[in-house]
Amino acid sequence: MKVTAEAARRFLVARHLLAPARSLKGGPDALLEVFRRLGSIQFDPLAVAGRNHDLVLHARVSSYDPAWCDVLYERREIFEAYNKGLSLVPAEEFPWFRGTLSQNAPRVLAENPEVAEKVLERIRAEGTLSALDFERERGRTIDWFGAPMNTVRAVLEAYAVTGVLGLARRDGNRRYYDLLERLLPADLLRRSIPLREQLRHKLLSRYRAHGLLGVGGADIFGGLGFAKPDRERPEHPGRTPLREELVADRELVPVEIEEVRGKRFVLKEEVGLLQSPPEPPPSVAFLPPFDPLVWDRGLLGSLFEFDYVWELFFPPAKRRWGWYVLPMIFRDRFVGRIEPRIDRAGGQVQVLGLWWEDGFAPRRTDGFVDAMRTTLRAYLGFARVSRLEWAAQLGPEKRLFLSRP
Repeated sequence: MKVTAEAARRFLVARHLLAPARSLKGGPDALLEVFRRLGSIQFDPLAVAGRNHDLVLHARVSSYDPAWCDVLYERREIFEAYNKGLSLVPAEEFPWFRGTLSQNAPRVLAENPEVAEKVLERIRAEGTLSALDFERERGRTIDWFGAPMNTVRAVLEAYAVTGVLGLARRDGNRRYYDLLERLLPADLLRRSIPLREQLRHKLLSRYRAHGLLGVGGADIFGGLGFAKPDRERPEHPGRTPLREELVADRELVPVEIEEVRGKRFVLKEEVGLLQSPPEPPPSVAFLPPFDPLVWDRGLLGSLFEFDYVWELFFPPAKRRWGWYVLPMIFRDRFVGRIEPRIDRAGGQVQVLGLWWEDGFAPRRTDGFVDAMRTTLRAYLGFARVSRLEWAAQLGPEKRLFLSRP
């Protein structure tokens, strides 16, 4: 297929349920439509502006309440799995996510046999437990920053990766684990899918989550092994042969987009939408750093002319925007970025920064001001607070968006 850049942009916002934003209704059941459309939603514990998965769902579901995800947990309709990082996945897809290429998780269990045995025995006997229910153990495990890690926590996470334990619930960012057979239906646990088919399914899930991915991007395809077959790991066919197989089976259709380098791929069932995407209505959405629409930063630049860099790990002096900044999309264009902070104790959302793209004039853009006011009100409801507090330098924006239409 060959499509115009405008068609590609309109297609992406439509298939991402952002045309308009927050259009799905139905409480917890509406979330399942998002999960099935995107395949999985990445989890990140940082909650300064809302956790990543909550912001993904808030952008698409009307009056979204983070407690609705807890309802789906309790109904065993979603579970956590590793798919481009820790993600929430529909429980019905568990058989395709139980295998892993991780070499670290089995090593953690092998290096800490006594702790691993003790942890498993207690959970088997007592039920759901967290790392805080055990005495802290020290071993050779380290965290991302090279600091010593609680071995109990490492063992719990390793058991989850290897499919022995599953996440029963969360209390904030504290994770509670139980035996997998007590968390999921027996028929799902009995179903065995060869590793090759699991990897093919996971690869397809990345294309499903985004909509127009290409062939590159290591962080996008992380956890799927090397692009080419690895002689030392014959059970892994390599991403390239798997993708070629998906194309040959017409699960994926190659796409060329004008002014965008490289071949892209669309799901076969979405070809019609790509050929005739609807014109998006005036609607604003705030997207988190791990929203699947912003996974491919190169495509954001070439297709949307939007340069997005997550500056979390940058020294303050090197940040162009802010620490936790959310891209803003209006209709089918990224028009700026906003830096909100949720202060529940103070009953407010603090807007620390607001940056518009070059050439974008909020007041002169038809439909934008009303759409932005609607989104700010929806965000206050999501944050469960009653007022906005604007930074001193944002006086013009405060007057524009808090005044009556």
